[in-house]
Amino acid sequence: MRKYILLLMVFYTLHAAAQAQPYSQQMALTAMHIWPDSFSVVPGKPARWSYDQGVILKGIEGIWLATGDPRWFSYIQHSMDYFVGEDGRIKDYEPGTYNIDHVNNGKLLLTLYRVTGKEKYKKAVFQLREQLRTHPRTNGGGFWHKNVYPYQMWLDGLYMAQPFYAEYAQVFGEDSIFNDVTRQFVLMEKNARDPKTGLLYHGYDESRKEQWANPQTGVSPHFWGRALGWYGMALVDALDYFPQNHPGRKELIAILNRLAVAVAKVQDPATGMWFDIVDLPARKPNYTESSATAMLAYTLAKGARNGYIAMDYQAKAVKAFNGLVKYKLTQSDGFTNLEGTVSVSGLGGKPYRDGSFDYYMREKVVQNDPKGMGAFILAANEMEMIPGLAAGKGKTIVLDNFFNNEWRKGAGGQQERWHYTWNDRSNGGYSFLGNLFEQQGAQLQSLEEAPTAANLKDAAVYIIVDPDTEKETAQPNYMNEQSAVQIAEWVKKGGMLVLLANDAGNCDLQHFNILAARFGIRFNEDNQLMVKNNDYEMGRVNIQPGNIIFKNAKNVYLKEISSLNLYKTAVPVLKAGSITAMAVAKYGKGTVFALGDPWIYNEYVDGRKLPLQYENFKAAKDWVGWLLKTSVNKQKN
Repeated sequence: MRKYILLLMVFYTLHAAAQAQPYSQQMALTAMHIWPDSFSVVPGKPARWSYDQGVILKGIEGIWLATGDPRWFSYIQHSMDYFVGEDGRIKDYEPGTYNIDHVNNGKLLLTLYRVTGKEKYKKAVFQLREQLRTHPRTNGGGFWHKNVYPYQMWLDGLYMAQPFYAEYAQVFGEDSIFNDVTRQFVLMEKNARDPKTGLLYHGYDESRKEQWANPQTGVSPHFWGRALGWYGMALVDALDYFPQNHPGRKELIAILNRLAVAVAKVQDPATGMWFDIVDLPARKPNYTESSATAMLAYTLAKGARNGYIAMDYQAKAVKAFNGLVKYKLTQSDGFTNLEGTVSVSGLGGKPYRDGSFDYYMREKVVQNDPKGMGAFILAANEMEMIPGLAAGKGKTIVLDNFFNNEWRKGAGGQQERWHYTWNDRSNGGYSFLGNLFEQQGAQLQSLEEAPTAANLKDAAVYIIVDPDTEKETAQPNYMNEQSAVQIAEWVKKGGMLVLLANDAGNCDLQHFNILAARFGIRFNEDNQLMVKNNDYEMGRVNIQPGNIIFKNAKNVYLKEISSLNLYKTAVPVLKAGSITAMAVAKYGKGTVFALGDPWIYNEYVDGRKLPLQYENFKAAKDWVGWLLKTSVNKQKN
């Protein structure tokens, strides 16, 4: 607790200079100021297990991924630890109410489990999964919004459960869930979409018993802005976890495209924002609403960045965000505030909410509502990526899973690849590296087969890391002349090849050198920069000014590396004393980068272990930028 308080104090010292920080961080600091220890929608009242908190914390998770600053992660962990006991039980969580909102915070529990591996988070995640196993459903198979709202689906509920549900499927190997996630979105669109406008009504009642429900269609009377925002965010976030070849992926992308067309038509041309009731801008006292605008800006920006919808929608997202900044941000006491968010809007209940226009207009509009703040941070994260996206546009980063082919029992008992993989968020994974590439607009792929001209032809960068020894894999796929020829021909035509080895005894250097030798590089079978315990200074390597790769980082931390012997056209780009640690070689139209260490795996770039004076995260950003700048998009065969 004391360590966390000290970290928080460091953050508070920054608030006086808030205007100099990115908008995402400005708003996050305000949230941390309002809710420093635990979460209560009304400050001063007891903290509750509330979906609002999850929206803010997902936004803050994005800041952590963009900065590598562990203080953001510490806030997430501290916030969730208030609720999650060592036995995994969740304080204030009542599964018997079957409230779909209560599932939302599971996204953060999944993050904490995947990053730290702590069993208490896994046990907490299981509780939320169990709720979905028995959660009541409509006759069509859709989750009820709450037990007290029988046979009703609301757009809000898709955000609360489906991204968590899809990520759970990926992490625990429960593939059938992807069919169920697809069904939830399809059902919602089928039953709530207006064929004339393409917009989706706030909710629908399958039983047609509610006073607010249209007796013929079951839909509610109006198109509520935040509900559309919840649905859009749910789509782009759930798609993060869908397998590329799952048919539901295409269905969700098609739904997102139809939604994007519809909401773009009702975006306010003057402010760029969306109204609370999106299709009635001229009806008084309708107003531009902040949370809906932030959510739809996030939806369109992320959808465009990931190629789900046309890039034209990025400009609409930027216009929406600029409207928020211009019309809805205020400053007080050094903090940035978000104005203009409706506190709540629902259907039915007590007192009864009839879904009329007058009802929506009666709900209170407040400052610094957590849903609006969280959505603003998420949208700001997307906006802050845009200037760098051109570097990786149209470029595919291929990570080898053939020579490095380690398997383990996954969280759900399934067999899964791990160790230097894009999807691995534990210390030895490359998820942080993958995020750095994606933040610059590149697409990620993994290659599970031996490299050939055909499966490398669309790669801009091909990364081979830590080829297996027999102690890591029973039957390793060793580098051989045939593969070396294929790779070298690909480099010659303009490919960017990255060779990341390891120290002697932990990597198959003997066979790996068959490939490296073609470019004038040899991984020496030695062990350099041997760091004892946590004496990090033993692994500090200072970067001299004018380095061709590292323009911003002044040092890196490296430990237990294989040194390099260079000849032909290979030249050193970083030395540790007399030891060559990193090298570059030109080969035909292409380039080869070599380092005798996996280096930028999560443990040494996510900030949680390595002291911040070692600039591995900053160096990794420099390196990723250099790889993208030096590489080409595609090659002609």
